[in-house]
Amino acid sequence: MLLSRRALLGSTLALPGLARAQGFTEGRPVSIVLPYTPSAGQEVNSRILTDGFAEYFRGGTYVNEHRPGAGTTVAARHVARARADGTTLLLATNVTFTVAQFAYRNPGFDPDADFAHISLLSEALYFLAANPKWQSVEELVAAAKRRPGELVFTSWGVGSVAHLLGVDFCRRNGIEMLHLPFNGTPPALIEIIAGRADMIFSTMAAALPSVQSNRLRALATPSPQRIASYPDLPTMQELGYRDFVMLPWYSLSAPAGTPPALLAQLEEAAMRGFATPAAAAKLTENGLVPAARGRSDMLARIVEDRRRNQELMRVAGIQPE
Repeated sequence: MLLSRRALLGSTLALPGLARAQGFTEGRPVSIVLPYTPSAGQEVNSRILTDGFAEYFRGGTYVNEHRPGAGTTVAARHVARARADGTTLLLATNVTFTVAQFAYRNPGFDPDADFAHISLLSEALYFLAANPKWQSVEELVAAAKRRPGELVFTSWGVGSVAHLLGVDFCRRNGIEMLHLPFNGTPPALIEIIAGRADMIFSTMAAALPSVQSNRLRALATPSPQRIASYPDLPTMQELGYRDFVMLPWYSLSAPAGTPPALLAQLEEAAMRGFATPAAAAKLTENGLVPAARGRSDMLARIVEDRRRNQELMRVAGIQPE
């Protein structure tokens, strides 16, 4: 378990409107539990979040606690069983609350009953990235139709966003491609760069260096509109894939039973932190966009994405492990 400590503006966390320095954490650090090994997307979200907390709560000590494994369920189980006092929070992804329950027979937590959801934080932009030999989505699909089962798409694991997008892509085109999962994004990208695989739906942040160096080619994006920094890159919808939109997200949740007044404070602090120009600039640098719109928006997205992902898992033939 990797810990990275961050002391910000003081040694205790003061809570406006409640008992201040002692009433919230009683001098204890706040653990931000992350479900993956260190990565740019997680780290930038955590930094913006804790900077916002430090400003809002006038100080505090924060700890990044990485608990990777089992499709984010290791981290989620840990937080679900933690004290409901605000000192253990989960910086999760959409996988945690809209995929895990369909991938595991017993994920060890109830995504609704065991958590008090606070807010979405940001959304991740994605590329459909391919080996440079492919000039367009149309060319890639035509080749897949000529050679059923020969072309390969990669992902960072069964049930991952990259896997589900690949399944949806094949289903819509009536094609068969081999799915090759890896334990992480870098090896999945390397396989395509080496010419042993053909495409992946990758986070923009992970694929961008290879796209910029022409080792990968960005063919499209599943975002709802074109990416500002890549205005010539078409959306999947523009290419005729109706409603082919995916904006995976990062979010903040606390254990169920956390006091409502405290949840309201955490929600406001998160929303303020992600609303600053500096936060937006930092997110943009890492292929993310601000999405901190509060608890109600997060609950709606969970319902929407869960319905879609359950269907894609069924189409993919993924049985709970």
